[in-house]
Amino acid sequence: MNFSETIATLNHASAFELYRLRAAIDRVLDQPGWMLAVQARLRVGQAIQYFDPAANRAQSGQILELRRKQAVVLDLATQKRWLISYAAINLDGADVEIREKPLLGLGRNEVACGEVVGFVDRHHQQRSGRIVRLNDKTVTLLCGQQQWRVAYALLHRVVDGSASSGEVLELDVQPSLLASAGDE
Repeated sequence: MNFSETIATLNHASAFELYRLRAAIDRVLDQPGWMLAVQARLRVGQAIQYFDPAANRAQSGQILELRRKQAVVLDLATQKRWLISYAAINLDGADVEIREKPLLGLGRNEVACGEVVGFVDRHHQQRSGRIVRLNDKTVTLLCGQQQWRVAYALLHRVVDGSASSGEVLELDVQPSLLASAGDE
């Protein structure tokens, strides 16, 4: 399923249309056939991947208990127990990333908690940090010891993962490289 196209279509829908669609999806997911089909493929102790909507990414877990409508899962990274919907369990290893093509920056669905991204601050200095929270219009980044709230439109991918220390990055173009590039 192409989630990017679906989201582009949903961005043109009215609030009522979105609410109506959510009600229809909830009704389909509450049908016993969906839950039983997923439940039949699970067993206690099984390692799974599940989608965490708060972090907007897949998490690794282990099934601790199978209930009627939900599973008790141990998050392997945090060792916390969560009660999750069977629909959130990714049995087939589906790609959960949604790649939007916004005009500027990164889209809300293209980033996840824990990723390192960069932005240019008010003083035109390049900064980078780790995403600690996804908000409606901004992300909260931890840049060194300082937290920043940055609009999605101002974010860009960071190629060098070691650049997450929070200091200001200085990017220079070597004059010798410019001269050799012009000769080609």
